[in-house]
Amino acid sequence: MKSHKSKNKPTMSSGQIRIIGGKFRSRKLKVLDVAGLRPTTDRVKETVFNWLMPYTSNANVLDCYAGSGGLGFEALSRYAENVTFIELDNLAHRQLAENIKLLNADNTQLFNGNCLEVLPKLTGNYDLVFIDPPFRKDLASSTCHLLEELQLLADDAVIYLEVEKELTNLELPLNWQILKEKNFGQVTSYLLQR
Repeated sequence: MKSHKSKNKPTMSSGQIRIIGGKFRSRKLKVLDVAGLRPTTDRVKETVFNWLMPYTSNANVLDCYAGSGGLGFEALSRYAENVTFIELDNLAHRQLAENIKLLNADNTQLFNGNCLEVLPKLTGNYDLVFIDPPFRKDLASSTCHLLEELQLLADDAVIYLEVEKELTNLELPLNWQILKEKNFGQVTSYLLQR
């Protein structure tokens, strides 16, 4: 007889992400199987952090849709000064808190909530921002514009943006320029600078 899971009970299966560089290199962190969570693959992370090499050390970092925390933890491993994580999903948020504790990362802040509602509560001068929102929810452009409106970015801030490949109506703030752009399967990655 097959067992079935209650529809109300969240799945608690998990996987792992691996930190690929820096002081936490090769450390594995647990990631829960949460609907819509797409941890950035090692291949993409390698490209992204090659792009970001000049920008991570001593940076004040914001990870807007943290999910597994893979991008923020990678920045921490590469000597970011501070990382602020924002995650809406309660289970993913709880796992982020456990991974922060596991790494003894006391130079982090963790917020549980809707990114667009949390951003107005922040008072950062962020040097490096990760924006990797859930796909097909029209969050990328609004997050970029809100960061600019709230003046949360350093003058020459660098922004890594990951969106679904088919997104064609991406509207960026006028004072942002695209430094790099690359397609990885169904994902398009941008390196932007204010």
